[in-house]
Amino acid sequence: MKYYLAIDIGASSGRHIIGYKEGNEIKTLEVYRFSNGVKELDGHLTWDIDEIERQVKIGIDIAMKQYMIESLSIDTWGIDYVLLNGDEVIYPVYSYRDNRTEGIIDEVHSIVSFEELYKCTGSQFQRFNTIYQLYYDLKNKRLDTVTDFLMIPEYLLYRLTGNKDKEFTDATTTSLINVDTLEFDEEIIDKLKLPKRLFKKISQPKKVIGEYKGIKVVFCATHDTGSAVEGIPMVGNEPYISSGTWSLLGIKTDKPIVSDESMRVNYSNEGGVNYNRYQKNIMGLWVVNELQKELCPELSVVDITKLADESNYEETVDVNLDDFISPKSMKKAFDDHLENKPTSNGDYFRCAYKSLAICYAEAIEELEVNTNKKYRDLYIVGGGAKNYLLNELTKKYTKKNVIALPIEATSLGNLKIQMEVE
Repeated sequence: MKYYLAIDIGASSGRHIIGYKEGNEIKTLEVYRFSNGVKELDGHLTWDIDEIERQVKIGIDIAMKQYMIESLSIDTWGIDYVLLNGDEVIYPVYSYRDNRTEGIIDEVHSIVSFEELYKCTGSQFQRFNTIYQLYYDLKNKRLDTVTDFLMIPEYLLYRLTGNKDKEFTDATTTSLINVDTLEFDEEIIDKLKLPKRLFKKISQPKKVIGEYKGIKVVFCATHDTGSAVEGIPMVGNEPYISSGTWSLLGIKTDKPIVSDESMRVNYSNEGGVNYNRYQKNIMGLWVVNELQKELCPELSVVDITKLADESNYEETVDVNLDDFISPKSMKKAFDDHLENKPTSNGDYFRCAYKSLAICYAEAIEELEVNTNKKYRDLYIVGGGAKNYLLNELTKKYTKKNVIALPIEATSLGNLKIQMEVE
């Protein structure tokens, strides 16, 4: 029996999952879990990258005591990165939820218009995109002594192997990958005067990048959504939602779609394993989790879902507004956008779930227009797949056959890619 280790790290927790094949099915066992989260430092939101690395290594050691591991790989959220001067980290490691880019976005667009950026990279606009974060670093002289910038999973894999390789799927979250060459766009980098030395050759998933304690270390799709899509047992090619802190709704396409209409509705193109993921970032369970922490931290997800189900509150908000990304009070953010204030906790949660479902429906309509195709099914994986009320509301408003799969799709995709390495 061959055993593989998927290390899947999200914004709130990390998981070490052992996988093995039983017939044609991948079986999984969780061997370690640790907490993660943004830390406030000098008024900014940051990641404790040293603690994340420590937890990654603890989990590997625990897994090694139980299994002879063939290979391992790491996936995380996209966008964020670590700056290095040689082997030294340049702190802090900022979180995408930090607001440091707000003052420089217009300056970036005065140098390279968003229309040009979209045609070249196919990347949707988000104020926290890597391109804006790097330009902020440039303006604040944080890049002066930098020798490397590594996305979070690339950095963690470097700390295991000593090799500073760059991986395709996570690179496509930077808004710096050209849709034709599938490499870093040199013209955009030149126009913004970003240091060329940082933008090195990109490797594809399945590449072996080194060893750690005798275990082969490989690239999965290191952007967690890329691995999640690989892990969905789809019949045909139908839309998916990877439902977690964010909701990533999309479809596999042969090539990026960079039409004017795609740009207008803010659809993105990101790398998959030999395909393009044409998808949209929609707010996810972050709003629900933040409401829960503020209103009733003692209740479980089951409890708050029941409260929402019992509520008759019908008003909704546009949860994709910046006001919901990192407010000091999520309750106040909702209150500020509602005409009739909720009168119970259940009202807030019903509003959140219904608002998400309506956003999904709008995104599906846009998807069908831009791909010129009607879809019957909608696959949902991730934490949201376990929420019966969100699934019911999604079915109601999208009018699709919702196939909710309460599986660890990201870990399954991570493991599947490792198992295909020769």
